[in-house]
Amino acid sequence: MQSVLQSMPLLRRLEWRVRGVVENALGGEYRSAFRGRGMEFDQVVKYAFGDDVRDIDWNVTARLGEPYRKKFVEEREVTVVLLFEDTPSLQFGSTAQSKREALLELAGLLMLLGAVNRDRVGCVHATAAGHHVQPPVRGRGAIHHAAARLFGTPPPSLAAAARGVVPWSLLRRLAPRHSILVWLGDFAPAPPPEGWRAMQSHFQTLGFRIDDPWDAALPALEDFAAYDPVDGRLVTLRGTAAERAAHARWREAREGCWRALFPGAGSRLAVSVCENRLEALARFFQRREAVAPSNRPMS
Repeated sequence: MQSVLQSMPLLRRLEWRVRGVVENALGGEYRSAFRGRGMEFDQVVKYAFGDDVRDIDWNVTARLGEPYRKKFVEEREVTVVLLFEDTPSLQFGSTAQSKREALLELAGLLMLLGAVNRDRVGCVHATAAGHHVQPPVRGRGAIHHAAARLFGTPPPSLAAAARGVVPWSLLRRLAPRHSILVWLGDFAPAPPPEGWRAMQSHFQTLGFRIDDPWDAALPALEDFAAYDPVDGRLVTLRGTAAERAAHARWREAREGCWRALFPGAGSRLAVSVCENRLEALARFFQRREAVAPSNRPMS
């Protein structure tokens, strides 16, 4: 409880940032990007007075003897589930902020945007030691409490495994089909998890990650020490050609796995730890809206 209370001031600062922009284009971009074009068929329901007569399904109406209409995804409530894969590698930071701190801020902004837009928001915090599940909730207070709990959770031990324990089978039962699953993590080079294709058919899957400047390139220094949170030890880098070549291979492998998980340009967002997260989200929503037809899940 104490950790939740300590997280509230940071959440309030994030909320002021969200409220400051949600009245302009960002709020509309969020709704458009996360709702798509709203023309995907969902089910047939009874016609009620005031419904659009153009949606009447005449075949079902004739068979059942009373009017029925087609219902589309646009009319369904939006459920957003955040999967925060908390790994030791996120605790690295060559700047004033670690990747974990920046990724938590990105998660908080998404949750607060969901609250402002009256969406249902859930969260799964996964570490190598286990996971905590917050089922989707609606309302400012409930979503704030869920975000505060996420913010207040201490980082995993540096001795923990490199990958989190993600409850994939539980995730599929957590939210209805066509909900939005936002996977936030470091995304080290690794093959897709077992059952990932099933997750992609069930959810609209998005990937969000934070990059440190050292992810892009090693610093132009010789003989410097750095702490490796994955191996849990200090390492000395000599700045040799072999080290830089190995780093380039790692970067290429990581990018290849990242694009394999989230092949669409509107399904992935990589943000530098030095970048404004809110502005990056706005650009992502614009890009996602521009390619919305290709982002739709298969029926």
